[in-house]
Amino acid sequence: MLFHHHISFKKIDPLGDGLREEIEQEQLEPEAIALEEGVNEGELSAYWQSVEQDIEKDPEWFKFSNEE
Repeated sequence: MLFHHHISFKKIDPLGDGLREEIEQEQLEPEAIALEEGVNEGELSAYWQSVEQDIEKDPEWFKFSNEE
């Protein structure tokens, strides 16, 4: 007599073992990154201008264009 056994495995849930809940909790945090369609160019430009102004206050900051 020949016996034919078939072995099968359950599909693994990559978000199982609590990972799904951790991701959901992080998405609720105030500093969570949210990807959005479209860009508000005015807000982006204003943000980078404030970043540049902040960087220029650093005493070790220099512009490569000022070097000879």
